[in-house]
Amino acid sequence: MPELPEVETVVKGLRRTVLGKTVRKVRVQAPPTSIVVSPSFGNRRFGRIIEGKTVLSVDRRGKNILISLSDEIVLWVHLKMTGHFFLPSRTQPLDKHDLVIFDFVPQATSGDRHHLRFNDYRRFGRLRLFYESELWQQEGLAELGPEPLETTPEQFIALCKSTRRMIKPALLDQAFLAGLGNIYADESLHASRIHPKRLTSSISTRKLAELHGNIQRLLKLAIRKMGTSVDSFSGINGQPGRFQKYLKVYGNEGDPCEFCGTKIIREKIGSRSSHFCPRCQRAPGY
Repeated sequence: MPELPEVETVVKGLRRTVLGKTVRKVRVQAPPTSIVVSPSFGNRRFGRIIEGKTVLSVDRRGKNILISLSDEIVLWVHLKMTGHFFLPSRTQPLDKHDLVIFDFVPQATSGDRHHLRFNDYRRFGRLRLFYESELWQQEGLAELGPEPLETTPEQFIALCKSTRRMIKPALLDQAFLAGLGNIYADESLHASRIHPKRLTSSISTRKLAELHGNIQRLLKLAIRKMGTSVDSFSGINGQPGRFQKYLKVYGNEGDPCEFCGTKIIREKIGSRSSHFCPRCQRAPGY
């Protein structure tokens, strides 16, 4: 599933390509489960609501994309496992997994050669329409924790000290910290030499400050490298991310740890796989 850097890459791509444009036509090929329209719109259909609206801003909250449209409407998108936006030529044949196609009013300087498509071959992605006034009360947004790139070391330390749970599941909990997933949690814990099973309340203040710094450093680097492509992720331009070249533990089971040479192992922790070095990230003594 795309994590914070991948979603931020998509957001930046959307800002470059569709910000300020007005939607002319929307074609929907998605199953009913992929589209959610607030009851506030009555019987109006997804495409009809968006047509004629202008893209005013594109933002990210956790792993969610929020596209603000005119008339105080927000298109809320979650990519899930394989959803992605891309901007092909309008003459490119539609794929059976192109679930929603957005055509825009042509601009004098660019013509009308491309349109925006939302493609999702697993069809787990969600596109939702809400009014701004009701958006932040919705499940999936209302319970989100703080943004890791906006959290100070002191706030992060206090957050960890306020609970007693294993650090890896805590980092994956979007109500604890919004945006992290397996990739960047594993990489940050390895860089900090913290075992994923360590209890949050048992980690020293110094170590938590180090973890906070590594989380922010790795997220910022991954954003500069346009995210991690380990499955199907790509940006608006169709180009894959480049951060996979920098992964030290995630997906590297059996490879030597760059710090000590011990083989990286994978273990299921809290229902999710974790990759770590058993020597550098020593197991806690229970």
